[in-house]
Amino acid sequence: MSSTLETRPGPPPPAASDERVARQSPLSRLLARPEVGALVGAILIYIVFFIVAPPFRQPESLSSVLYVSSTFGIMAVAVALLMIGGEFDLSAGVAVTSSALFASMFAYQFTLNLWVGVAAALVFALLVGFINGYLVVKTGIPSFLVTLGTFFMLRGLNLALTKAVTGNVATNDVSNMDGFDSAQKVFASSFTIGNVSIRITLLWWILFVAIGTWLLLRTRLGNWIFAVGGSAPSSRAVGVPVNKVKIGLFMGVGFLAWFMGMHNLFAFNTVQSGGGLGNEFIYIVAAVVGGCLLTGGYGSVIGAAIGAFIFGMTNLGIVYAGWDPDWFYFFLGALLLGAILLNSFVRKRAEAMR
Repeated sequence: MSSTLETRPGPPPPAASDERVARQSPLSRLLARPEVGALVGAILIYIVFFIVAPPFRQPESLSSVLYVSSTFGIMAVAVALLMIGGEFDLSAGVAVTSSALFASMFAYQFTLNLWVGVAAALVFALLVGFINGYLVVKTGIPSFLVTLGTFFMLRGLNLALTKAVTGNVATNDVSNMDGFDSAQKVFASSFTIGNVSIRITLLWWILFVAIGTWLLLRTRLGNWIFAVGGSAPSSRAVGVPVNKVKIGLFMGVGFLAWFMGMHNLFAFNTVQSGGGLGNEFIYIVAAVVGGCLLTGGYGSVIGAAIGAFIFGMTNLGIVYAGWDPDWFYFFLGALLLGAILLNSFVRKRAEAMR
């Protein structure tokens, strides 16, 4: 009598986990978003001013905060996209004033419809953006230095040409010229919700943020922007048109600088030639607070919008709270440093939770 030993196969060994396909928790995905740090900061700042500044709680005050935020937030859209692409534009602030001056003086001196001046200023602004981008990609000189040179050139032209043409440091009043009323409706009108007046720049801001976010997250161009900011040589090696992307991003800054210049012109009827100085740093601060890295390849247009909203709240919240406004730029610097540290902490936490 013989017996046979029956061997049964054991259970298969567990498959090795691949971290590339590992599921992430909802909290990990949330913390990985570039704008999460800015959102937390915005909530905290809003709560602080809501408590310490009673006027801040009024609907009219919120309208003012949103208006100030939109005037910086519109430019922050283009600046954020450029920073994600790995470049800077230090001429963005004075380019806004240059566009407004160009449109005003061109139409006024040649007795043209203001819309002709608006169109001419658009060509001028795009040309400045193209020159900045072309010099950066063709010479290899850091954009910080190229646009710093453009900054000084535009600043000098703004003052010298305005004084030469008008005999003053400001342009002539254009409120009685043909095309002013229709242009003002597009660039600087207001509408009312309840009893609160809302500036149209808020709607334009929302539109530009939506377009920028769609381009960045839903198009091939968005993938190219991230890739170029992460590593231009590697992107070029896989067929990404690096030079065209960078030049296009600089021209995008020029386009929104033109738009904000038109708002300033039709909101105030005249333009001071020395305006816009220092605003380029506020645009960069808004983008950095919103999660954009100074090294490129990472960031969010929505985050830049939140950063601009933080600036708007701080700018007016200090006034509503009755604090000394001389401390504003100290607070702005502290806000920038805090945002960099917070964003770094959030990114490290997100990577640790994967």
